[in-house]
Amino acid sequence: MNRLLKTREIWLALAILAVIVLVTFRFPRFSQPANLLTIFNDTSILMMLALGQMAVILTRSIDLSMASNLALTGMIVAMVNAAFPMIPIPLLILGCILVGAALGAFNGILVWKLDIPSIVVTLGTLTIFRGLVFVISGGAWVNAAQMSPAFIQLQRGSFLGLPILSYFAIAVAILVYILMTRTPQGRAFYAIGVNPTAAVYTGIDVGRTKFLAFVLSGAISGLAGYLWISRYVIASVEVASGYELTIIAACVIGGVSIAGGIGTVAGALLGALFLGVVNNALPVIGVSPFWQMAISGAAILIAVILNARGESRKGRVILRRAEGVA
Repeated sequence: MNRLLKTREIWLALAILAVIVLVTFRFPRFSQPANLLTIFNDTSILMMLALGQMAVILTRSIDLSMASNLALTGMIVAMVNAAFPMIPIPLLILGCILVGAALGAFNGILVWKLDIPSIVVTLGTLTIFRGLVFVISGGAWVNAAQMSPAFIQLQRGSFLGLPILSYFAIAVAILVYILMTRTPQGRAFYAIGVNPTAAVYTGIDVGRTKFLAFVLSGAISGLAGYLWISRYVIASVEVASGYELTIIAACVIGGVSIAGGIGTVAGALLGALFLGVVNNALPVIGVSPFWQMAISGAAILIAVILNARGESRKGRVILRRAEGVA
């Protein structure tokens, strides 16, 4: 029990529960299953993106271009659907995933082959991808009237009372969990984050592993591109502008270490869900948009401090063990 209470995920789940209970005292309908289901569904895209970002951060890298990747793939799929509405939606979704993966691979190649820091590479591609959205669209929007009914309705449907969009998030979470915990590639993500030098001695190709992490984050961004556009039924240059910071915040709150090597699928999901609950709760209790941003920022700052303290304790434990061996 004590070991369980020391896990970050348990405390984060309790924090989410505490927010729900506190808001429910004032607005009883907030904790009703239908509202909680809506919050989960509203947070589904952020959950998926946080999992992609987690894979990159585990390798001591960062992907600042995920939101721009989402906007570009979303614009491409919206324009294709507007021009060729007869193309089946599953084929469009597959195309989004492939385009997103290709954009992620572009990031990965630059980090791997040219050894450029990921923050520099993705800061550049953030602008490039966003600029390409303007170039291919000419600055014009693609709105609901131009999209086919099937394009809009797919993820708005439900199965067994759960929206289809939520099933996308659950499927991505299961796949990433299996990748991280049941495959050598998942273990390689953690290994090069903990100690890249030692990882090389065990036969892990550090550059290739980082490349695959970027491909994964790109593929998830591409999928999110379709889901975002079909949900909000508008594709424009401004789609998801600045959203990359929210994605990183979800990871940090979920206990994913910016230094790499530490993080779990459950933590990333709960970090995104925490932001979703807070963002839904603050307007309900009448908090102004300014204070909403301030409170969200404070939550991120507290999470960073807790992460730093946790990593410091782990470091001291390792040192004590080393002294004991000596």
